[in-house]
Amino acid sequence: MRSAQSLKTLSLTTARRLALSRQHLAGSRAAGPARFLDVVRDLCCLQLDPTQVVARSHLLVLWSRLGAYPLADLESFIWKERQLFEYFAHCASLVLTEDFPIHRARMRHFTAGSSLREQQAARWLKDNAGFRRYIVGELRRKGPLPSDAFEDRSRAGWRSGGWNTGRNVNQMLELLLGHGHVLVAGRAAGQRLWGLPEHCLPGWTPQDVLSVRDAVRLAAQRSLRALGVAQAAHIRRYFVRDTYPGLPDALSDLEAEGRILRVRIRDGSRDMPGTWYVHAEELPLLDKLEAEEGSWEGRTVLLSPFDNLICDRARTEALWDFRFRLEIYVPREKRQYGYFVMPLLHGDRMIGRVDPELDREHGRLIINAIHVEEHAARSAEPARAVASALKSLATFVGARELHYPGPVPKAWRRALVAGA
Repeated sequence: MRSAQSLKTLSLTTARRLALSRQHLAGSRAAGPARFLDVVRDLCCLQLDPTQVVARSHLLVLWSRLGAYPLADLESFIWKERQLFEYFAHCASLVLTEDFPIHRARMRHFTAGSSLREQQAARWLKDNAGFRRYIVGELRRKGPLPSDAFEDRSRAGWRSGGWNTGRNVNQMLELLLGHGHVLVAGRAAGQRLWGLPEHCLPGWTPQDVLSVRDAVRLAAQRSLRALGVAQAAHIRRYFVRDTYPGLPDALSDLEAEGRILRVRIRDGSRDMPGTWYVHAEELPLLDKLEAEEGSWEGRTVLLSPFDNLICDRARTEALWDFRFRLEIYVPREKRQYGYFVMPLLHGDRMIGRVDPELDREHGRLIINAIHVEEHAARSAEPARAVASALKSLATFVGARELHYPGPVPKAWRRALVAGA
C-alpha cells in the first residue's frame, strides 16, 4: 500500500468534474437512439419508479443527459432491440442485457441470504412449490401474460405486515423475477407482461456463469467507473446495491493488481476523510480534466430525485455539500421543499431545488417553487441557464408553457419569466 505522500491528489473541483463527466452530465448534449447504449453502459442502470408528477424517473435521467428524445425510440431500444431488461439494481431498474452474467450471479443466490426477509421468502417459495410450477407452466403454454391472468393457488399466503400482504400472485412473480425464472416481457395498458427468460432476452445475451467473487469484482469496477471517484461504501450503494459480498477483499485485490487506485481529495486546506478510489482506466480523463480546468464545460440541468448521480445521499453531501431528501412520503405540512423536488445542477455545483408539477390537462409545467442555495441566491448569473433548462424540460414533457405561481429567487425572476 502506498503512503499518503505518494497518492495522487485531486482537488474537490476535479473530483466533482470527474464524477459529472462519467455520468454524462458535462459538455453538450447529443440525443439520438445511438446514444442510449453509451449512457446506460456508463450509468450501469436506470432506476424505475411509478411516480409521474413530471415524468417517470428513468425518462428524466436520460433527458438530463441527452436532451429531448422520442419516447418511441427508447421503447424500441428496450422492448424490440432488447438492449435492457428489468431487474433489481437500484431497487427495480432497467439493466443492460450485456451485463446479464453479473445479474445471473445474484439470481442464483437471491433468497439464500441470512436476513429475516430472505429466509421468509425461501420458506414461502418452498411451501408454495405447486403455485410456482403453475405460473411457470402457464407462461410456457401461453407466452407472456399480465399478473391478473393467474389464479391465486398459494397454499400459504404471503404476510409482510405491509402493502403487499395477501398479494400472493404479485409476490410470487417478484420472487420468480429475483431468481430469474421469469422476467418482464413488455407492458400493456400500464401493466407488466410476464414471460420466461426465452421470451424476454435476445439470442445474443451472454450466458457466462460467473462465480460470486468474479461477479463482485466486475460489478465493483463498473460501479466505481460510473461514480468516477468513490469510497467502498459508495460502491456498495451503487449498481447492484448492497449485494457485494466480500467487497473489501475484492477492492484490496483490484488495488494490488493496479486496476483501481487510491487518491486523496483536497478540499481547500484539508483532506476529505475516508479512503477514495478511482479506476485506473480513468487516469487519462483525470489528466484531461486537470489540463483543461479553465475551459471545462459544465451543464445546467434538473435531476430526477432518483438520478444516478445523487442516489447515494451521503455521497452527495460529501462531494457537493448538498443535503437532498425525498419528501414524497412526508406529510404536506412538514415538507421543506416540495413533493417531487428536482435538484438543480449548474456547472459543477448543486445550486438549488425545483418543485415542478406537470398539468397535463392544460399543457403547463407548473413551478411551485425554486429554492436556491445561499451561494447562488444573490447572483443573477445562473438564471438564464436555469430558465433554458426549465424550458427544455417543459418541451420534453409536452408542456406548452411554464407557470411560476410560487416563490423564486428575486434575482432570477426576470430571466425566468422571460423564458416562460
